[in-house]
Amino acid sequence: MTTFKNFIGGQWVAPATGEYFDNRNPADQDDFIGRFPASGAEDVERAVQSAVRGFARWKNTPAPARGDVLRRVGDLLAARKEEIATLMTREMGKPLAETRGDVQEGIDTAYYAATEGRRLFGHTVPSELREKWAMSMRRPIGVCGLITPFNFPLAIPTWKAFPALLCGNSVILKPAEDVPHTATVLVEILLEAGLPSDVIQLVHGMGEVGKAIVEHPLVPVISFTGSTETGRSIGETCGRMHKRLSLEMGGKNAQIVLDDANLDLAIDGVLWGAFGTTGQRCTATSRLILQDGIHDTFVDQLVARATALRLGDGRLAGTDVGPLVHATSREKVERYVQIGLSQGATLRTGGRRASGTLNGGSLERGFFFEPTIFTGVTAGSRLEQEEIFGPVLSVIRVPSVEEAFTVNNDVRYGLSSSIYTSNVNVAFRALQDLDNGITYVNAPTIGAEAHMPFGGVKETGNGHREGGWEVYEFYSETKVGYVDYSGVLQRAQIDNY
Repeated sequence: MTTFKNFIGGQWVAPATGEYFDNRNPADQDDFIGRFPASGAEDVERAVQSAVRGFARWKNTPAPARGDVLRRVGDLLAARKEEIATLMTREMGKPLAETRGDVQEGIDTAYYAATEGRRLFGHTVPSELREKWAMSMRRPIGVCGLITPFNFPLAIPTWKAFPALLCGNSVILKPAEDVPHTATVLVEILLEAGLPSDVIQLVHGMGEVGKAIVEHPLVPVISFTGSTETGRSIGETCGRMHKRLSLEMGGKNAQIVLDDANLDLAIDGVLWGAFGTTGQRCTATSRLILQDGIHDTFVDQLVARATALRLGDGRLAGTDVGPLVHATSREKVERYVQIGLSQGATLRTGGRRASGTLNGGSLERGFFFEPTIFTGVTAGSRLEQEEIFGPVLSVIRVPSVEEAFTVNNDVRYGLSSSIYTSNVNVAFRALQDLDNGITYVNAPTIGAEAHMPFGGVKETGNGHREGGWEVYEFYSETKVGYVDYSGVLQRAQIDNY
């Protein structure tokens, strides 16, 4: 039995609570990964005090030198890509092809961050007064509390931590309790790459750890990815305490397929978007909006393809779909199947726990659920409106492009959308009119790239973006400087006009 520790104050330490939780493989609950700290407020307090010391040192390190550390992190991740992908699949279930992509996102994010060490641009602008210099610059903020989800155990922590570190902040990472091993390896790699030990803190645990980080007065920056309900509570606290906050929350994403679409391409897209990561992505395709003319043919082909998907241990060749992350997620999916049936939707395939011995052992030992498709789903119904976070696809039939756009926009979330069409005019209308932070044309709702901003509108987020160049603005503050070398008092607008 392996027992893991927190990383606080430059050391791997046991939790002050003396308590631990078990981490098991969701594909096989008999596969025990280890015991991890069930930390408490005292652990968070020690982490904050260490991070404050780390910030005082790290903020004065030149940004290009900070970038050099992250470049070495990228090299180490690349060297250990297969190992990390394997432990990640064991920990949260998605197939190796996906966890390799997860690690690659971390690698890409590290290299991108490294280059930004020489690009933390400010602006130099003309002053309105003679013999006066006007400029702005970027400077770090302080301790950043990062609360990350289970579905991208490496990629999302790197999306948050690498830009925060590059900007000169220190970091306290609280990973989801479902994926503590991946976070532990990430911190080990950061330290091996030369990051000063007080600059990174790792505190494992449940929701009370995240709550203690959010409420701590010496943590001025919070970045959270998770449910809209939890994000709303965090937002209330951060608003009251005047903290900088980035929220990345729920989604109810739709793929639109019009009569003139390439149907084979669109079927490939929805299978990947709906059932990749077992539907456990904030960008997952949970709604499929089909125009009348292709509806029946498309559904028949889609159901046949979905039924043929192979469930099993994601580490084994041939596995298409892994398990849900835990029993609670599977129970939630089961509830929504019943909700769909009660509201008159037609279950075309799936709708139940997977059984048998497909691709590597008994499926009963894991949290497997069959890929599920409902047709006849009514716009406005709970199945069509509420985030499920599982392998459930709702099909909505529409007569026109205009109705497809209306259905897409008529949800409280606004993360990702997708449209399949051969009409370039409709494609550009979609880019303009679909009410989402991301729109794909002739591609599924998933597939964000590390050098582009990522995020949504409405109840998906609060306006900030992960990734790309915008995230560096979130993790830094603008400082404006004026240098007056005229030798006389100049009172700006008073004397100038």
